[in-house]
Amino acid sequence: MLAAAGLVTGVVLLGDSWWQLVLAGVLGVLCTQFAFLGHDGAHRQVFESSSRNEWAARVFAGLCAGLSYGWWMNKHSRHHAAPNQVGKDTDIESLVVAFHAEEAGRRRGLWAAVTRRQGWFFLPLLLLSGANLHVDSVKALARRSPVKGRWVDVAFLAVHWSTYLGVLLLTMGPGKAAAFVGVHLAVFGVCMGGAFAPNHVGMPIVERGAKIDFLRRQVLTSRNISGGVVVDFVMGGLNRQVEHHLFPSMPRPNLRKVQPMVREFCATHGIPYTETTLVGSYRAIISHLNEVGLRAGDPFSCPMAAQLRA
Repeated sequence: MLAAAGLVTGVVLLGDSWWQLVLAGVLGVLCTQFAFLGHDGAHRQVFESSSRNEWAARVFAGLCAGLSYGWWMNKHSRHHAAPNQVGKDTDIESLVVAFHAEEAGRRRGLWAAVTRRQGWFFLPLLLLSGANLHVDSVKALARRSPVKGRWVDVAFLAVHWSTYLGVLLLTMGPGKAAAFVGVHLAVFGVCMGGAFAPNHVGMPIVERGAKIDFLRRQVLTSRNISGGVVVDFVMGGLNRQVEHHLFPSMPRPNLRKVQPMVREFCATHGIPYTETTLVGSYRAIISHLNEVGLRAGDPFSCPMAAQLRA
């Protein structure tokens, strides 16, 4: 909150200047940290009281980051229940990126050709993911489908965006204000997508209708990212994704304490435990997405080759 107050002060003092775009980038990073805190509250990690956790999550997500808590909670709960499972995890269902072969196989013509090289487009697409999150959030609130606390979210988003745009238009011209919003959302998208994508993209896909026990479902589809306190900060604690999926209500500072126990348990029972660097995770993501796209263009799939690759 102190950083937010300092940022608003900086915007007012700079006035009608293109240097405001530097502060727009800072705001993108700051909103990402607010979103991480909202994630902690949604998982009941902050307070003993469930209602206090929920209100904390709503404030951080709605008032501070400008996203609907009710929409995100519904989406994220389905992800935790069935990570990387086709037909259940909405995080791997996208009209732009094909995260699994079933989706890639539906594409034809130019769209299929683009999909075959989609891994190389993934990082640039992160620049648009922040705006996409906000659009999906508003669309969910506008639809008739049930969203818990819809009108609270509507009120929080209205306050967030009216205050945000009001401050910009009072301190700078419309052109610079539009550029400010663009830079902010681009940085927010890179930070958010950059934190969430390494956790599951490129990990095993669970086929539609497949049955798998809780332990293997959570461990085999999750990837940890090493790197110390810097990675802890930029990923909001999500870099210990295996432990987070096994113990979703455990406060993020404690995940590093249980990590050695989880790793040892997995080794004892022969369960693959994946941990890599941030750069290594993006190599795996790009390789996986390109492989999914190329596989979709192959009219014949050899079962023996697939088994040997596995």
